[in-house]
Amino acid sequence: MKLCRRLVWERLREHPLARVGPGLITGVADDDPSGIATYSQAGAQFGFNMLWTMPVAYPLMAAIQSLCARIGRVTGQGLAANIKSAFSPAVLNAVVLLLLIANTLNIAADVAAMGETAELVTGFNRHVMTALFVVITLLLQVLIPYHRYVAFLKWLTLSLLAYAAVLFTVHVPWGEVALRTVWPKFTPNAAAAAVVVGVFGTTISPYLFFWQASEEVENMRIDRGSAPLLQDARAARTELRRMRWDTWSGMLYSNAASYFIILATAVTLHAAGKTDINTAAEAASALRPLAGNFAFLLFALGILGVGLIGVPVLAGSGAYALCEAAGWEWGLERKATDARGFYGVIAVSVLAALLLQYSPVSPMKALFWSAVINGVVAVPLMVVILLLASKRSVMGRFRASGPIVILGWLATLVMGVAAVRMLMPD
Repeated sequence: MKLCRRLVWERLREHPLARVGPGLITGVADDDPSGIATYSQAGAQFGFNMLWTMPVAYPLMAAIQSLCARIGRVTGQGLAANIKSAFSPAVLNAVVLLLLIANTLNIAADVAAMGETAELVTGFNRHVMTALFVVITLLLQVLIPYHRYVAFLKWLTLSLLAYAAVLFTVHVPWGEVALRTVWPKFTPNAAAAAVVVGVFGTTISPYLFFWQASEEVENMRIDRGSAPLLQDARAARTELRRMRWDTWSGMLYSNAASYFIILATAVTLHAAGKTDINTAAEAASALRPLAGNFAFLLFALGILGVGLIGVPVLAGSGAYALCEAAGWEWGLERKATDARGFYGVIAVSVLAALLLQYSPVSPMKALFWSAVINGVVAVPLMVVILLLASKRSVMGRFRASGPIVILGWLATLVMGVAAVRMLMPD
């Protein structure tokens, strides 16, 4: 009987879905409520003519996330620990500080959107609902061990299917959609540039880099027999294949969902002449009179589902970075009493974001400044990631090379252009 159970378990572990992990969760976290607002604005303002951004962003995003996963699995350390050992303290301190500020502002925008959306669905006060979501995310991270918590996150990734389902409630001219995906028509003015910058800046974000590298380390801690590939190269072939599958499939799922969000708002809001969307909840509300209550409900539930993934990832990535930089114990698998600093950073980030709801800082301003900081941090951080992944002194014989590095540098160039354009006055 034990042998049968073991054989079944081994078969299940070999199934492709069993190998999906950090990449899937990271990808879905990228479509947080703030991201949904950006994609909704792209669809509402430009219709089908911004669909091309997702096929272009996909390989760039997947390449840089693959490098982050590789660094974590090969070295057994997250990004911050590797930066600490390979670069000056000034580089590490600047990156971590800006990441924490940007993440807190992003969390503030996300929980505000979740509270506003919940109010639309339930009728309860948005501030009460925002506080409830904050408490839920904190309790889940603090009280539930990572190996159980990660299963909950994987189920939540199904919430992205809501955006594909919205398309079944409206008429979609698929021929026009296919044409504009590969041959868009728009004037390359300041307004179009701002939306393109927003889309790429939302899709390729620093907090995702730290999260994915650290989740590879978390997974090693769960599997007691695992060791960094630098110490045990026997698992290299299997693990590198798993990471490629996990990351590229997770980013494909994420970018497909983003594509559907742009498409759904294009065929509804843009077609009806509603071209100015500021928040994800506003997009959901605008769908109701145009596409019906079912489409509204699907869109709203998608916002809440991905918010419950996005907020923990934002808070967790900052905690990973600061704790590695400071040399503190960290990890979602550890008990709160064994990693007080780690869980303290998570709590402070989320509670500070909650307090911003009652300050003069509007959620849209928080989102704007978060985007600015992410844009400033992303480019030098991507350069650092590429240098780390290519260094023999860091990665040994598992250093990255070839197409993945070329795609990484191309992603860095695209983000550099986006950051410069974002900081330029119109």
